[in-house]
Amino acid sequence: MSKLGNIGAKLHRGEVSYDFIGKRKVWFTVSLILVAVSVIGLAVRGLALGIEFKGGTEYQTSVAVTDSTIDDFGNAVKATNAQDLGDPVVTTVGSDKVRIQTRPLSQDDITKVRTAIAQQAGVQPNQVSTSQIGASWGDQIANKAVLALIVFLVLVFLVIWIYFRESKASMAAIIALLHDVLITVGVYALIGFDVTPATVIGVLTILGYSLYDTVVVFDKIRENTRGITGSNRFTYSDATNLAVNQTVVRSINTTLIALMPVGSILVVGTVVLGTGPLKDLSLALFVGIAVGAYSSVFIAPALLATFKEREPGMQALRRRVLAKRAQQSGSAAVTGEPAAALVGGGGTATVVRPQDRPKAGTPVASSRPVKSTGSAGRPQPSRKPRSKRGK
Repeated sequence: MSKLGNIGAKLHRGEVSYDFIGKRKVWFTVSLILVAVSVIGLAVRGLALGIEFKGGTEYQTSVAVTDSTIDDFGNAVKATNAQDLGDPVVTTVGSDKVRIQTRPLSQDDITKVRTAIAQQAGVQPNQVSTSQIGASWGDQIANKAVLALIVFLVLVFLVIWIYFRESKASMAAIIALLHDVLITVGVYALIGFDVTPATVIGVLTILGYSLYDTVVVFDKIRENTRGITGSNRFTYSDATNLAVNQTVVRSINTTLIALMPVGSILVVGTVVLGTGPLKDLSLALFVGIAVGAYSSVFIAPALLATFKEREPGMQALRRRVLAKRAQQSGSAAVTGEPAAALVGGGGTATVVRPQDRPKAGTPVASSRPVKSTGSAGRPQPSRKPRSKRGK
């Protein structure tokens, strides 16, 4: 078995444990910083909306695509000095077509850009097709994207509530999902990548991935906390922390496996192709998968434990557990033994105590009968007469 596999087995059995839930304030602080940076990026730089959302003009023509096609056509369009041109988006379609997208332009500027593209491609201007996308159509696309996100979150809340029969689990999952979306969108604002319909698809995809990982952890928490109020062995946070330790290796493995191909697509879309829907989709997937794995391990379980620990029943359980541990610590101090430790595995937890040592002056149990010699004497084990002892 590999080293990571050995660690995973020990984590699952409770032999090794990291205090994920106990350090929840650290994780919450990190998330608040990331969210604050994302909000600042959105407020200062904003999102670079693609032509599908803000409207514009698209040009297409046939040309033999080479390694310098994107740069050549981009420079040719910029040389027209059209008003409010911005940074044109140039992509290749197959090996024989190029597509250029610009901001909304006046009719005269559209003609100038069309002529420049035709000269660069070596064709007549009438062989360059143009199509204009209105801003109203882009607003409709944006509204439908927001509506799809809202419907998705509502359905997620209801499904988790029905499955776990716990509204607090739904609240924790929704907060974690919003955390993932906000950070992913903030990265787009800070980097300056165009937000296109492919970006929306990527965001909705990573929400499903993050939700799946969170539900796996929550299911283990439910298994560990079944009937927890009827015992005084461990608190809800203890059981939650055990569940996170039991699933963390699985989360790491699935995340790395998912990030490797997505990272390859991101490199190809950014370095090789330079622009296009492949780059927009892969960035949303890469950032979303990484942030989703983080939230499913560090944020969602900690939120659930925080919500549950506020319940009166869980507070009473916590007081009983702490009182019992304090009593065990006091007993251990008298006997000189280490305090009891909480371990768990397979969905259960057990308080493991050191062997009780007898106190000084306490008779020790023996398998032989004990005969008393009177109130002044010490009890002695009965022995056979010498004549009857075996040789």
